[in-house]
Amino acid sequence: MNKRSVGSRYESLAASRLEGLGYRILCRNYRCRAGEIDLIASQDGYLVFVEVKYRGDESNGSALDAVDLKKQQRIIRAARWYLMERHLPEATPVRFDVVAFDGDEAQVINDAFWT
Repeated sequence: MNKRSVGSRYESLAASRLEGLGYRILCRNYRCRAGEIDLIASQDGYLVFVEVKYRGDESNGSALDAVDLKKQQRIIRAARWYLMERHLPEATPVRFDVVAFDGDEAQVINDAFWT
């Protein structure tokens, strides 16, 4: 299985898990010149930008460790682009969540990082 199909599989698993937690998935694999966002959802009045990470083992660190500062900055730039493209106000309440898969173990981290 190649990286893209593995990524798609875990993004689908993440979307299902988030829907079970009351999220409404608005967009999958949003891409723009500023970067990419795996899932965009809404929950409890927030527009939620979700990064999905998978690690089969921890030889390269945990899935959560992979969402480093550089990755966070790319996601934030892409989120700003999304807001601008859709003419949403800067005051739109947003949140950045991470769904981290370490092997078969998954965790959803709300407010994983901030702008």
